[in-house]
Amino acid sequence: MNTSTNHLMLLVLLLSVVALFCTLVGAAAGLLARIDGATYATALLRGAVAFAGSATLSLALLTFVLTAL
Repeated sequence: MNTSTNHLMLLVLLLSVVALFCTLVGAAAGLLARIDGATYATALLRGAVAFAGSATLSLALLTFVLTAL
């Protein structure tokens, strides 16, 4: 296989893992907010903020690692 194909497949795999991780973080944050007594809208907003924050940090770390390679 071509080396660029291997890098592309690694990038796709890493992006899917990051998306799964961020979804789980957002869902957990929304669930914890709802258990804490927040309304549905507030829990959804907290979950979205947690998703966005974890996506930003994860993609920044992924960019750093891929640049170092």
